[in-house]
Amino acid sequence: MPALDRTRLTSALSAHLRLCLTKGGTWRLALHTTSARADEGLLHVEVTPSQDAGAVVVQTPWRTTVRCPETADAAGAAAVADDPAILAEALLGADEDTALVLERLTEQEDLVAFHREELHQTNQGVLALHAELDAAGRAQREAFAAERKARTEAESARRRLTFLADASAVLTASLNHHEIVRRLPDLLVPEYAHSVGVWLFDGDEDRHRPATHPAVAVLAARTGRPQYAADHPGGLPGVDDQPPSALDPARPLLCIPLPTRRAPLGVLTLSPPGARWDPDDAVMLIELTRRASIAIDNARRFEHNRDIAETLQRALLTELPATPGLSLAARYLPATHGLNIGGDWYDAFRQPDGSLITVIGDVTGHGLHAAVMMSQLRTALRAYAVDGGSPGQLLTRLHTFLHHLQPDLYATAVIARFRPGDPTLTWAAAGHPPPVLRTPDGRVHTLDAKPGAMLGIPLRQEIADHTAPLEPGSTLALYTDGLVERRAQGIDPGIERLAGALGAFGSTELDTDLEGSADRLLTPLLSDSERDDDVCLLLSHLHA
Repeated sequence: MPALDRTRLTSALSAHLRLCLTKGGTWRLALHTTSARADEGLLHVEVTPSQDAGAVVVQTPWRTTVRCPETADAAGAAAVADDPAILAEALLGADEDTALVLERLTEQEDLVAFHREELHQTNQGVLALHAELDAAGRAQREAFAAERKARTEAESARRRLTFLADASAVLTASLNHHEIVRRLPDLLVPEYAHSVGVWLFDGDEDRHRPATHPAVAVLAARTGRPQYAADHPGGLPGVDDQPPSALDPARPLLCIPLPTRRAPLGVLTLSPPGARWDPDDAVMLIELTRRASIAIDNARRFEHNRDIAETLQRALLTELPATPGLSLAARYLPATHGLNIGGDWYDAFRQPDGSLITVIGDVTGHGLHAAVMMSQLRTALRAYAVDGGSPGQLLTRLHTFLHHLQPDLYATAVIARFRPGDPTLTWAAAGHPPPVLRTPDGRVHTLDAKPGAMLGIPLRQEIADHTAPLEPGSTLALYTDGLVERRAQGIDPGIERLAGALGAFGSTELDTDLEGSADRLLTPLLSDSERDDDVCLLLSHLHA
């Protein structure tokens, strides 16, 4: 048999025989062979206790069978048995402990193989997890990039909207269209444009305008659509692309019409701050141009109406009559806001009996409507005064006239009458601040006798006359509430300031220069430059 099998058999048999020696008794060793096939035999080994010895303890027999596949060859067997490597391997394998270790090693190898397979499966899972994490990381990075882009776009949009709102506030703050045109380059350069040109069709252009206009600006004026002239497409929304301008082919131009409801006012020509415009910036510039056009159009309308109002106001202001022994001086200052026209008026005229009527009044409201109603009241008063009548009677008739003419319109007025040779001043008031009378000794009296109600209110009234002594050298001041009333202080402190300023004049100063005295009287009372109401003052001075 092979050396390894033979050695294993010998080792196992020797170990069992040692065990028999340890147990004691008599043992029988039997070996015999049988044939399994023609070329192979079986060796049967059996160790049993000897029955002849009369063993008391029954022992279990030990049997084993080994194959004998080799043909018996003594020479060959000896050669194999003498090989040290084969014998060492046979002895190593024959040892039971070594066999157990080898068996355990085999089990460990199987376990290692099992764990290697598990580790391989785990590695596959880790790889799959890494792939998923990588995909999730890419998706997260893409989401972060999209968020940053959206945040940047939102910030840019917010910046444009803020600029548009601020620029609109600047443009609409002025009612002078020249000022609006001047402010446009200051707003756009250098952030949104390198240069700005304004072409207004009526000839009122920016002083820095070019002598000639690019063809693309003429095309924008003709078509009413924004045009972009450059050697490359602009890609701007709502803007038509055109070839570069012949005046300056290297510089792109954006020409935007200034639209109105009727026709364009002109064209705004811009050159980009860099190579080209961002499309969103171009949209913002077109919207700003539209708002600038509305502001310019509104300013022009206001200027036109203001010119009409000033012409009407100059036509309505009365030229004061020359009266022996009596000097008159009047001042009218419009409010600093809105149209330079309002409902304040003054007038002085003679009655048929030689009396001089002086009147000052105030129609509620401002603008052309108040001025027209003031003109009608002034004309009606002159017509009523032709028939005579005292100041109270004239105001009563004006009250009835205004109530029937314009039920929703009201007015206040003061009328004072000077009669030649009569040392008495007759006056009447209807809802108006009281007259202020300065006597020759420098004392100032407020004529605050009970006045009538406002003219035009739905109330039947008879306005009473009042009188005051009038000495030579006396000065009477009639005024409107715009001179003495301040929103935070009321009207009484203003009347006191007026009385104090009037009392500070000397009689000689009023006798010789009533016009200059009127200017000097207004200066301390109108120290604030902003006035919300018209100011009207009428001074009547009786010579000493």
